[in-house]
Amino acid sequence: MSIGLKLMNKVNYKLICLLVLLTFNVIAEDDHSAEPLKIHGFVAQGVIDVDGSNFVNDDGELSLKLTEIGLNTSYQLSDDFRFAAQAVYLNGGNRYNEGLRVDYFLVDWNAYSSEQLQVNFFVGRFKNAHWLHSSTRDIPFERPSIILPQGLYFDGFRDIAVGGDGAALKVAYSNDEYGEFDFNFSRGKSPIKSKDAEVMLSEFSQGNIKHELDTQASVYWRPGFSQWKFGLTLLDSEFNYKSATFDFFVDGRFRFQNYTINAVFEGEQWRFTSEILQTRFLTEGFYAQPFNQDSMGQGGYFQARYKADQQLTLIGRYEKFYTDKDDKRGNKLQEQSAGLVPSYFGYQDDAMIGFSYNFSDNFRVNAEYHWVKGTARLNPIVLPNPQANSEHWKMWAVQLMYWF
Repeated sequence: MSIGLKLMNKVNYKLICLLVLLTFNVIAEDDHSAEPLKIHGFVAQGVIDVDGSNFVNDDGELSLKLTEIGLNTSYQLSDDFRFAAQAVYLNGGNRYNEGLRVDYFLVDWNAYSSEQLQVNFFVGRFKNAHWLHSSTRDIPFERPSIILPQGLYFDGFRDIAVGGDGAALKVAYSNDEYGEFDFNFSRGKSPIKSKDAEVMLSEFSQGNIKHELDTQASVYWRPGFSQWKFGLTLLDSEFNYKSATFDFFVDGRFRFQNYTINAVFEGEQWRFTSEILQTRFLTEGFYAQPFNQDSMGQGGYFQARYKADQQLTLIGRYEKFYTDKDDKRGNKLQEQSAGLVPSYFGYQDDAMIGFSYNFSDNFRVNAEYHWVKGTARLNPIVLPNPQANSEHWKMWAVQLMYWF
């Protein structure tokens, strides 16, 4: 009986969210031309099946945990100031914590604007604009695929990576001779709930993990009248773990330092995208007081999209990721864990094909199939679960999405 009530509560909760969004949709359509207020939203529901890993669930069954419901708004306070916010409900199984969250809640100040130069400051819970898909990963119909490359866009860090509480700066400069330049800088931190800690660390963690602060910077350059764009991004982020009185783990510190280079080609029908990552992962304590590990991981992907016509777009991607560039086959990882953690937790290769089809201007279906070798990017990332994961695993997903 209790299981049935819980299921009914979840269904009712989703229905309430849908009704609220549809109500706002009616309001927005009735006053579509009204300015300065803008309201938009989306509803995406899919089905996903994973064979051989706990990417979504532990039992390997077909799952409907591919739900995304969002509402965003912006209000032009004056010529120079704008308010923007977005709240979403997500259910992705083991990928991240189920429930409501506020992705961004900010004030945008257009500090300077001319024909060639524009400077904006963002204060509040700002939106990450550094990596190629950072600013669109929270919107299902803007992402190139249902599942993004996990080496760079690890779902376990989704809520932390989408944005942070603090401030950000964006400078855009264009010149006919030298091209277009975009510079982004941000400093902030993200609140982490206890459920988020369980997803990232382990169900055995009883303490609290705190995101201290992260600093990010990125620069992009598009040569004059070119179809190419190139970018460089940097990230430095720190987390502290405070153990509980009775805890499986001890106090610890984690530090992530990511460096990426990327390139994009945008043609009339073809779009090629590639990002290459080098990431430093420092662990002090957590497992035991004298524990100290400092590893340098590497990864990257190449992605191709072909727009066959106005409705159909095809996509293919190949990705590789290693948690330690000096241990690409994971042999050292298996030895250090006395065989408890298999070597294939040290890497993850993913080959994917898929398509998207637009039924109308605001109604789309996405579908994709993945062949994966390795389990380096599965939750919980700090304490892996070998019992639920195989070296070779497959996954397919289909998701319907509507937006207004």
